[in-house]
Amino acid sequence: MARRSQSRSRSKPAVGSGGEGTEPGSSSPILELLVVFAVVFAVQGLTALAGLMGGLFVLAPPLTANPWTVVTSVYAHNGVGHLLSNSVALIVFGWPVARATTRLRFHSFFAITGAIAGVAQILVTGVLAAIPFVPVAPTPGVLGASGAVFALLGYLLASNRLSTGLASFVDVPRWLAVLVFVGLAITVTVMTASPGVAVIAHFTGFLVGTIAGRTRVLAAGSDADGRSAV
Repeated sequence: MARRSQSRSRSKPAVGSGGEGTEPGSSSPILELLVVFAVVFAVQGLTALAGLMGGLFVLAPPLTANPWTVVTSVYAHNGVGHLLSNSVALIVFGWPVARATTRLRFHSFFAITGAIAGVAQILVTGVLAAIPFVPVAPTPGVLGASGAVFALLGYLLASNRLSTGLASFVDVPRWLAVLVFVGLAITVTVMTASPGVAVIAHFTGFLVGTIAGRTRVLAAGSDADGRSAV
C-alpha cells in the first residue's frame, strides 16, 4: 500500500497524557500483539493440563457462562499452525494500518472487531441451526484472531488511496456501497472457507472492517481530515 502523504506539517503531533498511545507511524502494536499471541498460547498449554483452557479462552454458548472469553478468545489459537497463519496475516494486513493510527486505537479496534466476529459466529450459527431444513450446526466454541485480522484487511482495502480516490470522483449511493461491501465480504469468506473455519466470523470481521475503513475510524491527528490514507 502507498505510504502516507508526506505533505503534513513538519512538527509531529504530541502524544496526549491520556494514553492515546504512539503517534501515527509506529508499528509497535503489531509486535505487541505477536508477543501477546505467544504468551497466551503458552498459557493455553499450561491451563490445558489442568482442564481450564476451555473456560478461559474458548468462546462458547451460552455467552454469559464465561463472558471474559469474548475478549480472551480473540488472542487464543487452536494449534501452532493456526497461530502462525494468523500471525503472518496480522503482519501483512495490520502493519500498514498500525502505521496510520495510534497504539490505543489499533489495539481497541483489534479487540472490538475480534469480539464482534466471535460473538456473531456463535449467535448466527445458533439461530440458523434452529431453523428447520437449514443444514447448519451450532458452533460449539470459537477462538482465534481471524475475525480481527479480516477486519484489518477490510479496513485496509476500504481506506487506502485508491478506494478513497475513486470515492472522491464517483458519487456512490450508500445502498450501493453497502452492497459492494457485503459482496466483498462474501467473496473473501468463500475464498477462505474450509472445514472447521469460522466463516461467519470471517464475514463479520471483514464487513465491519470495510465499514470502519470507509468512515476512517482509525484516522488520527491530521489524517482525520481526509488528506492522507493508508
